[in-house]
Amino acid sequence: MCKHNGLLVTTLLTSVSLFFSFKFYRFLHLFAFCYYAQVTIQSPPNFTQHVNEQSRVTDRVSRRLIRTYQLYSRTSGKHVQVLANKKINAMADDGDVHAKLIVETDTFGSRVRIKGAETGFYICMNRRGKLIGKKNGQGKDCIFTEIVLENNYTALQNVKYEGWYMAFTRKGRPRKGSKTRQHQREVHFMKRLPKGHHIAEHRPFDFINYPFNRRTKRTRYSGER
Repeated sequence: MCKHNGLLVTTLLTSVSLFFSFKFYRFLHLFAFCYYAQVTIQSPPNFTQHVNEQSRVTDRVSRRLIRTYQLYSRTSGKHVQVLANKKINAMADDGDVHAKLIVETDTFGSRVRIKGAETGFYICMNRRGKLIGKKNGQGKDCIFTEIVLENNYTALQNVKYEGWYMAFTRKGRPRKGSKTRQHQREVHFMKRLPKGHHIAEHRPFDFINYPFNRRTKRTRYSGER
């Protein structure tokens, strides 16, 4: 009788052990499957976010596009000019020497620096929203974001003072950036080639000399090896 009971207990324990071993195996299998599914079904990299982040940072390594054109003001009917006294207005006629602008890309996005070809002064915006000319255009106050509008005009928003735009009145006088909005006619411009220039004359790319820091030096030199 005792032998029979002992055999029964042994059989029962073996069955219980096998049952729990099978359950544990199923649990491990399910856990491994869930982990694999979580790893493989990951969202793809957000390229748009990457572009937006990189567009906010000045690129001092890549080649920059240099363009030469005039900015026609929708309100004044004249062209933006940079004068020798560092004043900016929109009173220049087509082909005026002070209306010829050199536009340098700041990133691979739509941020640009604009300077007068004749004077070499960059168009910048001070903290009061006034447009001024500067010889050194490295600061964010001298960088503008090009925004192409639905009416095919271009608006130029200052990078340092977000929401403030380059703008001119009907008489061609600069308007304070703090009083501008994207929908206003005063901030609308049209790009025009200087009188007598042709598209074929443009050089597609050129280097712009910027002061390098240690990081950009290391990156550029490693790329030349």
